[in-house]
Amino acid sequence: MRHTLHSESDHALADYQGADMSNGAGEVVIRLEGVFDAAAAQRLSSAIEHADGDEIRVDLTDVREFHDFGIAMLAHALSGRSGVAISGLRQHQLRLLRYFGIDAGPADLGTAVELQ
Repeated sequence: MRHTLHSESDHALADYQGADMSNGAGEVVIRLEGVFDAAAAQRLSSAIEHADGDEIRVDLTDVREFHDFGIAMLAHALSGRSGVAISGLRQHQLRLLRYFGIDAGPADLGTAVELQ
C-alpha cells in the first residue's frame, strides 16, 4: 500500500488511511512532503503503527524542512521496531536519530536507510 502524507506547518496532514495505491509486494510506502514538524511526526508514527506490510519504506525526500522535535518523535516511534527503511534524511537528522539510540548508519542521500 502506498500512503502519501502532505505536511504544512499551518494545516494538518492528509488522512493516511485514505490512500489506496499498492505495489503488491507486501511493502508499505509512506511519502511525506513539506514540513516535518511535530504534527507530521505524530501522523507518521500512527501510519507506521497501523501499516499492514512486512516492510515499511518512508520517503522523506520531498520534505523541505525538518524540525528537530519531529525527528525526536520519529525516533520514539521507531525504537524497538524493525523492517522500517527511511530515505531522504540528511546528515543532521541521521545524527539526531543516533543520539536517540536509532542506528541509522552512514548518510547516503540516494538510498533508503534501514533503521535498527
